[in-house]
Amino acid sequence: MSDQPRRPRTSGKPYRRPKKDPVRILAFEALRAVDERDAYANLVLPPLLRKAREKEGPEKFDARDAALATELVYGTLRRQGTYDAVLSACVDRPLGEVDPPVLDVLGLGAHQLLGTRIPTHAAVSATVELARVVLGDGRAKFVNAVLRKVAQHDLDGWLERVAPPYDEDPEDHLAVVHSHPRWVVSALWDSLGGGRAGIEDLMRADNERPEVTLVARPGRATAEELLEEDAAVPGDWSPYAVRLTEGGEPGAVAAVRDGRAGVQDEGSQLVALALANAPLDGPDRRWLDGCAGPGGKAALLGALAAQRGALLVASEKQTHRAGLVARALDGNPGPYQVIAADGTRPAWRPGSFDRVLVDVPCTGLGALRRRPEARWRRRPEDLEGFAPLQRGLLRTALESVRVGGVVGYATCSPHLAETRAVVADVLKQYPDTDLLDARPLLPGVPDLGEGPDVQLWPHLHGTDAMYLALIRRTG
Repeated sequence: MSDQPRRPRTSGKPYRRPKKDPVRILAFEALRAVDERDAYANLVLPPLLRKAREKEGPEKFDARDAALATELVYGTLRRQGTYDAVLSACVDRPLGEVDPPVLDVLGLGAHQLLGTRIPTHAAVSATVELARVVLGDGRAKFVNAVLRKVAQHDLDGWLERVAPPYDEDPEDHLAVVHSHPRWVVSALWDSLGGGRAGIEDLMRADNERPEVTLVARPGRATAEELLEEDAAVPGDWSPYAVRLTEGGEPGAVAAVRDGRAGVQDEGSQLVALALANAPLDGPDRRWLDGCAGPGGKAALLGALAAQRGALLVASEKQTHRAGLVARALDGNPGPYQVIAADGTRPAWRPGSFDRVLVDVPCTGLGALRRRPEARWRRRPEDLEGFAPLQRGLLRTALESVRVGGVVGYATCSPHLAETRAVVADVLKQYPDTDLLDARPLLPGVPDLGEGPDVQLWPHLHGTDAMYLALIRRTG
């Protein structure tokens, strides 16, 4: 008997083992995790890259490999709506009838063809080889046929074919061209107040990869220390913000490893700073973060409170997230307490605090730059699910603050149903309150609107689309 391994019988060319491409295999694995486990790419990708860097031999990643894998994953997710429209024109059946793993491979191929400078031949051949490895020869032939159709036009050429004219259906045109669900386009447009230029600028910003932003936690680290890192520049608005301009690895920064600094969008920093600096009537000794997980704002608030000798209580309903808050606050220079408690059923007496922040759970439409898959997961009906919780948390916050104290209501969503509608509804039940003008508490930040609340925007401020309303109890 021969010692040679068996090979599949073929009627044509001799069998050839597919070439394994570690970069594209990793990108495919990340996309499958996002699809199958409802995971977020920003949580899935770092451990996969770390494992790839630790390997020995040809599968070990260098910096260029990591950059390409990251671009393939995030680019495919961000432009999924556009690529699906193109693929629908190239596939002879509804995309819903195509197996999800095949769609992921096709999406990776479409992004290489339409969204990168990878040469056409290399993009097709590399994706077909990936299909042979992860899908098998049969489905690889299907992938090859579809991608050859995709390669017949560039992105602009395809958009002329698959996007409806703006004059006929502006929302659907923008949805296809800028890869946002139609309902999200409509909601963002309403929040912006109309005008084509603004909504297109916003959606373009949503499709750009954001830089990593660090926060120096006062009393523990300084922005000057963080600026000693390679390719680090000051933030635009927060005195504690530093941006890593070349995709730097936060874990390589000593202050981040030690917990003296953290990764935090500048919009989130501005929300915490505005609450901390809002004018009070009376003492300033007890602060509450009523939705503290995973701990970024709590760590900054705790450090700011410590400078004034104030105590921060950080409350988080989910026990595992309360653990993350405790880790973020570990080493805080002043007094703090982390508790696992339901923010709508407070574990403290009414009127216990001078300052209260509730950064409420929401659709996350303000962070689509960082979590591009969220735009495809969310549905309009999700707003109805969040609404009672958001109102309940704001009511509890208003009851938890003393007369003369201040509440900050924040969301990482610009959707009017999660921002102004919530504040307006709840304040009808609390006539002894005043909306403070939050704009002066974000010094130097332009384009903050008519107030008194504040809506930040990626295309105007380079931040996530954070919303903030400041409310003082007057009786």
